[in-house]
Amino acid sequence: MYTRKNQRNLSRAEKSSFVHAVLELKRRGAYDEFVGLHAQYYVSDAQDGVRAGHMAPSFLPWHRRLLLEFESALREVDPKVTVPYWDWTVDNSPTASLWAEDFLGGNGRSGDQQVMTGPFAYAAGNWRIRRGVRDDGFLTRNFGRPAAPVTLPSKAELAGALNEKVYDAAPWDSTAASGFRNRLEGWTTGGGGTEPWLNHNRVHRWVGGEMLGAASPNDPVFWLHHAFIDLVWDRWQKQHPKATYLPLKRLPPDDPQSGRAISQEEPMPPWDVAPSALLRHQGVYTYA
Repeated sequence: MYTRKNQRNLSRAEKSSFVHAVLELKRRGAYDEFVGLHAQYYVSDAQDGVRAGHMAPSFLPWHRRLLLEFESALREVDPKVTVPYWDWTVDNSPTASLWAEDFLGGNGRSGDQQVMTGPFAYAAGNWRIRRGVRDDGFLTRNFGRPAAPVTLPSKAELAGALNEKVYDAAPWDSTAASGFRNRLEGWTTGGGGTEPWLNHNRVHRWVGGEMLGAASPNDPVFWLHHAFIDLVWDRWQKQHPKATYLPLKRLPPDDPQSGRAISQEEPMPPWDVAPSALLRHQGVYTYA
């Protein structure tokens, strides 16, 4: 069993090892396969087909499996490496430790939003964007979206998700008015605020650039963000020990979400593994 650490507690050597392993996956072409996989399974409410990765109950177990696959690939490069997590309720500014020159690099420059610092800057020669809608090849970020400012989620907003008593609710998509999954994924508003996204989604929008699209793993911060989402799921389970994944059973044929929302025992593509196999991580990894 191994441990995932808060990025702010990583030693200089641990940061270096993580960066090296990520760059090696990029050099081998394996990293871009993860980007493509995430983009392939970004299916919205408005699209046909099963919604495995987003806007659906399987959002959390699907991304847990994606993280495990990515982490396994990193550990083939360096067995000491694990995916750190970014608690964006605490490290919530452009000067936070994860944006340092020796780790993920900082914000994009004005104009084209190109990241100019750190190991993932295009100028460093090791990080070319190959999957996405743009052709320029460089990593972009736009912290806080100055043209229409957005903030990172607060502890209170995250608590709003953690206080939800059920995992998910009908209609099992981005319009679900209650349930932990949608509150954490963030397609709903809360507290009468005008910002149309919460928690997970708001983080993607605060970082901006590559993090805005289906190919969001193009920015390595994606993995730190989703490691924290995974940790939050773990916290919710401990806070609500009698709650479980919903829906438990395959939705009936007359349900509009039948064949689209995955129940606890239905397989999630592309791995053919059910959410029930990913409801716990104990024995595989822990969080520090």
